[in-house]
Amino acid sequence: MYAKFIKRIIDFVLSSIGILLLTPVWLILIIAIRTDSKGPMFFSQKRVGIHKRYFRILKFRTMYIDTPHDMPTHMLSDPDRYITKTGRFLRKTSLDELPQLFNIWMGSMSIIGPRPALWNQYDLIAERDKYSNSKGNTANDVKPGLTGWAQINGRDELEIPVKAKLDGEYVEKMSFLFDCKCFIGTILSVLKHEGVVEGGTGEIKKVKVKKEVANK
Repeated sequence: MYAKFIKRIIDFVLSSIGILLLTPVWLILIIAIRTDSKGPMFFSQKRVGIHKRYFRILKFRTMYIDTPHDMPTHMLSDPDRYITKTGRFLRKTSLDELPQLFNIWMGSMSIIGPRPALWNQYDLIAERDKYSNSKGNTANDVKPGLTGWAQINGRDELEIPVKAKLDGEYVEKMSFLFDCKCFIGTILSVLKHEGVVEGGTGEIKKVKVKKEVANK
């Protein structure tokens, strides 16, 4: 009942309120993005949605327009050189994700759920299929979220197997109270800027390994 009906009602109501209340913030960010660099204010990208169906996710543009398209940030040779000044701030504060309120309002996403994989992140998609709940549903069988259980337990620093396992735990424990726990945890993580690393998946572990090698 919660997953099929109540969750969607909550998503629609909260996303509608968020879109209306954040209008002044939208305008300020749009002006900052357009002033900082040439290009559109929004960025659209093909992602994997519920039951592995594709949809277009919306974000505020944080990179220059010559950045390779459909390339995960952690796979770019030098991610920093592609990110604009405004984009760096947006990523650090997670404000670049705000346009996904429209994805939630339209029903392709949920407020809480596994983060949507890029269409070509085959490793993450396959890894998620290894973990299912009692009904046989995996993280690929639920609506992706603006934030989720994996995001409050490491976010960018998590390697794909760990992230997929946490996404599987979310599907198994999904409930109103668990979603509330993820929502509150997200607010705390954003305020502390936890787990945000340019370079993406598993980057913190890579940095630690480099430091250990350098100290030997």
